[in-house]
Amino acid sequence: MSFQNVGTYNAGVFTPKAAGPAPVGGVPVMDADGIASGGAFLVSELEKRDPLIRKPLTSFTYPRDIVIQTGGGWVDYVTAMNVAYGITGGSGSGAVGAGGANGTPIIQANVAKGAYKAHLFSAALRVNFVDMQRSNLIGRSLDQLLQDGIRLTYDKHMDANVYTGFEDYGTTGLMNNPNVTETTAAATGTGSSTQWKDKSPQQILKDVNDLLSAVWAACEYDTDAIPNHILLPYEQYNYILTTMVSDLASETIYDFLMKNNAAVKNGGELFIGGCRWCKGAGTGQGDRMVGYVNKPRYIKMDELVPMSRIMSAPNVANVCYDTAYMANLSEVQLFYPTSILYVDGI
Repeated sequence: MSFQNVGTYNAGVFTPKAAGPAPVGGVPVMDADGIASGGAFLVSELEKRDPLIRKPLTSFTYPRDIVIQTGGGWVDYVTAMNVAYGITGGSGSGAVGAGGANGTPIIQANVAKGAYKAHLFSAALRVNFVDMQRSNLIGRSLDQLLQDGIRLTYDKHMDANVYTGFEDYGTTGLMNNPNVTETTAAATGTGSSTQWKDKSPQQILKDVNDLLSAVWAACEYDTDAIPNHILLPYEQYNYILTTMVSDLASETIYDFLMKNNAAVKNGGELFIGGCRWCKGAGTGQGDRMVGYVNKPRYIKMDELVPMSRIMSAPNVANVCYDTAYMANLSEVQLFYPTSILYVDGI
């Protein structure tokens, strides 16, 4: 930036400049002379630079909602063995031995193997050599910036793999397994609405306890199979978090549910959380509540090879460095379809 040349002062005599714009109250103005003399550089130097790089807004919750086991290598399938038992005449009166009997019931085992698909995740980043040198001048790593993009892509891929799977490859997730029983929330007593915003806290508690009881009953009331995880759309989750049980009460519907649910009352524990994948996951794009036993015996997935930097090499033809990242992942493995239930219409 420079002062505009408006004249000369020589031997006490001021001579105005013959042509050009007049000064505005002596205020510095930007003109061709100022730019030529390096004024533009001063403007650049005097700017305030925000050091924060604003990345895309996003979320992922898959590590919270399923057990992920690591290891296994570059395989195509994950297999799991299961066994069913039977005895001649059944385990009731058929197992009673009488005096003089000439036969003894024999136990039998039916062993089967389930196979679950695995798939590769792969992505690459390319850093131009000149851009990399330029980034060194500003103190920021272009390579690190692109690595963050790879990690974000991986987390979004994992989120989709856990909750819905990939239709193109015939896999499903927590929200849409075809082997899981689907039911509808009970309607209110005064109308046909099944949505929580139209229900009392007692009716919402009944929906939760009906889910827990149904799953536990389907699991033969095994004490290890008490459901411990419920996922809700964020709209319903925030509703129970912020709505009081009554006008005079000091606790929210969420507190009321956590104290009076069937899982806690039977010596178990319960997590209730919001999940964006529940929105529209039900029949007819209705909202879905998912309740299940979140333990690796019942449901899990495998990170067979965690996301790794596989190789990096210079690319002379394109004057850049190429880096490949890969991982090997399994689909969601549901071992006991009775340990999970879908409740739509909440």
